Amino acid sequence: MRKKQVKNFYDYYQPDRCEPLIHASKNGVVQMKGLSRYDYPGLELPDAILPGIYSMGYWDAKTDQNWGLDWHRNEGIEFSFMESGSLYFSTENETVHLHPGSLTITKPWQLHKVGNPIVTIGKQYWIIIDVGVRQPHQEWKWPDWIILSKEDLEYLTKILRENDVRVWQSDKKIQECFIEIGKCLDHAEIEIPQSRLNILINSLLLEILSLFKKGDIEFDQSLTHNLRTVEIFLNHLRTDFEKSWTLEDMAEHCGLGKTSLSKYCKHLTNMTPVNYLINIRLETAAKMLIDQEEEHVTNLGYSCGFTSSQYFATAFKKRYKCSPSEYRSRFRNGYVGKTA
Repeated sequence: MRKKQVKNFYDYYQPDRCEPLIHASKNGVVQMKGLSRYDYPGLELPDAILPGIYSMGYWDAKTDQNWGLDWHRNEGIEFSFMESGSLYFSTENETVHLHPGSLTITKPWQLHKVGNPIVTIGKQYWIIIDVGVRQPHQEWKWPDWIILSKEDLEYLTKILRENDVRVWQSDKKIQECFIEIGKCLDHAEIEIPQSRLNILINSLLLEILSLFKKGDIEFDQSLTHNLRTVEIFLNHLRTDFEKSWTLEDMAEHCGLGKTSLSKYCKHLTNMTPVNYLINIRLETAAKMLIDQEEEHVTNLGYSCGFTSSQYFATAFKKRYKCSPSEYRSRFRNGYVGKTA
């Protein structure tokens, strides 16, 4: 039986369970091999083997698929590699067309999706490693079996933390590491080659470090600051406002104290975290009142995260100087601009 995931992680994120990939593999329309923990696809890894690996695997699509992996985050840092074919890879800021040799790197707080919206013919590898963080400001801790020298590991960590480039062109040595990892996975049902996988993953990280050293790396320490963590959270809140957030929940999500969270939120928005959340809910409710004219006002309030119709009406009137029903009516009559 698989273990439950880290407490509260699923409450705050949408980690990728790869259900479309699992379904496609079970139906035989794509070949997939993997080793994993928790809800990721593949054979379950025993506790003693490669602790810290959440998932490693590959899929091999011989035909265009009717599925993709929608917006999600992972619990660890993910390295993925395209051996053949082409594929769209999207982040919150851009969509990139991956080609053979493309290496993508995403951190636990970074939303991304694979496919636009479908997966096309090609072979894709991935590996997800837990480095003990969920937010940008937290200090990384690699698994003990990562044996790079202290200096190399510190420099690799610095690059990964302070650089936000997510797509790289790999070299031959990186490609060979992924392909050899794939060969190990092909025989994992018989025996998991722990020692060889250990060597290959360490070699992969070393080659990624070498790739970085060849390039012109730009460092940005602001990517590791508490302020960056809060900025990412506030962006996330705009799509997760229905949740019953408390200040304590928000602080726990960010890995910060309530005072620190409030300070950085005030700096970014000139509001407290709770007031910022209420503001998002009210803006959303105002739009829904116009876009969903047939929906009852009370239902719209609940769907935006308000716990009672009275609270919704009071907060709305304070912001828009009229009740929700009046706001909807004034929009129909062309006067909403005078009250917003």
